[in-house]
Amino acid sequence: MTHSHTLVIEKEFPFPPEKIWRALTEGALIKEWLMENDFRADLGHKFAFRATPQPHWNGIIDGEVLVVEPNKKLSYSWCSMGLESVVAWTLIAKSGGTLVRMEQSGFKPDQEAAYKGANYGWQKFIVSLEQVVAELP
Repeated sequence: MTHSHTLVIEKEFPFPPEKIWRALTEGALIKEWLMENDFRADLGHKFAFRATPQPHWNGIIDGEVLVVEPNKKLSYSWCSMGLESVVAWTLIAKSGGTLVRMEQSGFKPDQEAAYKGANYGWQKFIVSLEQVVAELP
């Protein structure tokens, strides 16, 4: 039996789900808080996130859109350098805001460095995401 690790980050944003959804699904906004991309929230769409290459990473994340439930759920595969994972976003409307849940699953036991790197990266990305959403009209 193979075990895998799942990274979960939850944060309540003082914005409605519709504004957060825009930042999660519009390519120009994704570029502001995450990376260059050719993302579209169309089921089955294959895309790439692109960042500046690093010493042990080519800067490319390939993905495919797996779930699209506007203003509620978005999921896509997240594959890079041997890591084959799935990122799932869940937006839950609350009084005065939205609970944002990001879950990245599929880290194998020998991918501890990737898990730690993802944890570090997503903490930064979530802060940037909130800043981008705050600037939306």
